[in-house]
Amino acid sequence: MSDARRAALSALIDHAPTFPPASLPGPDALDEDRRAREGEHAWMLARLVWPASRLDELEGEDRALSVLLDAPFAGDMRAEAVETRWVESHSEAGLEGLRGEAYVELPLGNGLEDRVAALAERGLRAKVRCGGAEVPTADALARFLSACRAAGVPFKATAGLHHPLAAEGRHGFLNVLAACAFDDGAALSEAVELEPAGLRWRDRVAGSDELERVRREQLVAVGSCSFFEPVDDLKELGVL
Repeated sequence: MSDARRAALSALIDHAPTFPPASLPGPDALDEDRRAREGEHAWMLARLVWPASRLDELEGEDRALSVLLDAPFAGDMRAEAVETRWVESHSEAGLEGLRGEAYVELPLGNGLEDRVAALAERGLRAKVRCGGAEVPTADALARFLSACRAAGVPFKATAGLHHPLAAEGRHGFLNVLAACAFDDGAALSEAVELEPAGLRWRDRVAGSDELERVRREQLVAVGSCSFFEPVDDLKELGVL
């Protein structure tokens, strides 16, 4: 495995097996996550995303977590991050209660830059939904990436990113990575390739140093209800 490919993919997948479309029951979700942790590609695995309302299902489980705040949360030693949604009607109060590595899912559209700026002021991070009930346009997603870059706000992307490459009706996580690395939203919809030397788009290549920077300062993680689907796709592409 080349340095560039490791820089692009290390700890990329925040595993969310209880969430749609997988929607696995707690015991099955944990079995799936343990299988991912024990496999040869476990280095691509980041945190286990779990709802705050169901933390009792993880009793005795030693696993780094990103906790989705769907219920009051008193803290957990395993929680490395928390995730919530921007609520327009009481956004300021909602943001004031967040500390540490906190990801706030933002609605795309009017006021996006102001919302990103509010996160930047508080040292918070952003989250963007790339699929699910609605797939944002490439232009809307590019605007989000640009706003985060300009404000210095790291983010995670989730929903609809099970596949590395974009296709009709879906975005690809390598395309999102390329759009960040080359600061150009056109990469969201065009061919990209993760070569041993780096991530290629058009006639440009982002090497390991640039990919490490992007992963640190911009695209921190990709939330996926499946770990094995993106791994299998990367195998088919010859990346793994």
